[in-house]
Amino acid sequence: MEESSARAAVVRRLMAAKAESGKTFSEVAAETGLTNVYAAQLLRRQAQLKADTAPALRASLPALTDDLVALMMQPPFRSYHPEIVHEPAIYRLNEAVMHFGESIKEIINEEFGDGIMSAIDFYCSVDKVQGADGKERVVVTFDGKYLPYTEQAI
Repeated sequence: MEESSARAAVVRRLMAAKAESGKTFSEVAAETGLTNVYAAQLLRRQAQLKADTAPALRASLPALTDDLVALMMQPPFRSYHPEIVHEPAIYRLNEAVMHFGESIKEIINEEFGDGIMSAIDFYCSVDKVQGADGKERVVVTFDGKYLPYTEQAI
C-alpha cells in the first residue's frame, strides 16, 4: 500500500506532467485510446498503467519520467479520502446515484435478472453536450459488465 503522503507526491508529479503538456484528460484519452476518466484515474494513481498503453501515454505526456511510469505500472491502492465526499461535484454525483439508485437497480433487475453492474469490468466517461435549451450539460456514462448473482447450491 502506498503511504498517503508518498502517493500524494506522486500524484502531484503526474498532474504536473499533464499540466506541462497543456492537454485535457480528453485529449490524453484520445491519444492513448482510453476513456477520459480512465486517463484521469491513471494520473491520480487509481488505475494501473498497462505495458501496451505506456508508450502512447509517454508520447502524450512527454514529461513523464521513467520512475513515474514504473510507479504507474504497479498495482495501485484504490481508495479515496473520506473528506472527498464533501467536494460539491462529488457530493452531487453521490446524491444522484443515491437518489436514482433504487430505480436503476429495479431496471437492471428487469432487463438482466438478479445481479449487479461490475465496477471492475467497467468503463466510465464524461462528455459535454448541448441541451435542447442550448445550455451545456454533463453526461456521465457508466458502462459495466452485468454480473448475475449465483445460487449457492452444494
